[in-house]
Amino acid sequence: MFLDVLRRRNPAFIEAAMALHQQGKIPANAYVLDLDTVEANAAIMSNEARRLGLKIFAMTKQVGRSSSFCEAVKRGGIDRSVAVDMACARATHRAGLKVGHLGHLQQVARHEAAAAAKTFRPDYWTVFNAEKAAEAAAGAHAAGYRQDLLARIRAEGDTFYRGHEGGFDASDVAAVADRLDGLAGGRFAGITTFPALLFDHESRKVKPTHNLATLSKAAEALAKAGRTGIEVNAPGTTSSVMLPALAEAGATQCEPGNGLHGTTALHVMEDLPELPAVLYLTEVSHLSGGKAYCFGGGFYIDPIFPDYDVKAIVSTEPTTVASALRSVEVPPPSAIDYYAMIDASGPAAPKPGDTAVFGFRGQAFVTRAYVVGVSGISKGAPKVETIENGFGETAAWPV
Repeated sequence: MFLDVLRRRNPAFIEAAMALHQQGKIPANAYVLDLDTVEANAAIMSNEARRLGLKIFAMTKQVGRSSSFCEAVKRGGIDRSVAVDMACARATHRAGLKVGHLGHLQQVARHEAAAAAKTFRPDYWTVFNAEKAAEAAAGAHAAGYRQDLLARIRAEGDTFYRGHEGGFDASDVAAVADRLDGLAGGRFAGITTFPALLFDHESRKVKPTHNLATLSKAAEALAKAGRTGIEVNAPGTTSSVMLPALAEAGATQCEPGNGLHGTTALHVMEDLPELPAVLYLTEVSHLSGGKAYCFGGGFYIDPIFPDYDVKAIVSTEPTTVASALRSVEVPPPSAIDYYAMIDASGPAAPKPGDTAVFGFRGQAFVTRAYVVGVSGISKGAPKVETIENGFGETAAWPV
């Protein structure tokens, strides 16, 4: 889905990645990051957020919490992360980003709360219920500080991905705020939901969800109850062009993820300020039955898109020409992606050792892929900075 955008807007990245792979410097089954472009994208988003008065936290799970990605984001002006789970918190903390937001989407397990408070001291900690609020507050109290808590809220008509449900009743938000303020080690800081913005296939636009209206109404209720300085955290499909809409709706925080590497759904439809900065690279293993089998392990076709003809650039030489594009059959999510099958019919058929480059918005943290950070592409001097696993740890490669 993103390969056309990559070929058109960042062809030097594709060619650099292919050349490095052919030189034996990048492994097969790898998400590759253009760190120069990540830094530039982060600067675009941080400058716009600053202009609008929004706090900005970087989401890193899509690119496997890469340490070099975190460093590039920090150079671009974003010095805090949002941790989708404790693995994100550990990796981004280790990479030098302050943990700005913990507990959203995944809550912190009971016996990890005290250590999380002591080690990370997150700016904000999202809680879904009274029990989780008590655990976070108790951990902060033991560590000698008072934790700012965000209440995850929900209302009738809100949209949640299956398995993401949970939160306090939005109609009870004023009482929830009072309860959180009553915890030793905790204080109510604001409200959050997900997703606040969502791509709409019919209009091919990003639109606010009912959840964003729920946040706005809850903020109004809190203001009527005499509360000021309420934080409104509103993540979802965040690119720089969507930040004004969030600010206008009353958001005070934003959390770009795919936007930092130019792969939100809107980036397929329009040329946004952020350039594509991630690709998936692998290698042809063998031929069988008119198909070229390439190594898998990192395939993730985002279910937000309808089925489409997946294509890859397949070549021994670095290239972005249309003649190098071939259709690919990717195993369904119910199967293990040991290989994907590339059409090997016609002239210039793929051969073992060829590089295969894909463009899709991945979720590296739920795959078996390597994550590779490459600097210097914008200067014509590409250099591999890191080869890591999905937890931001140096990978044992080649053995």
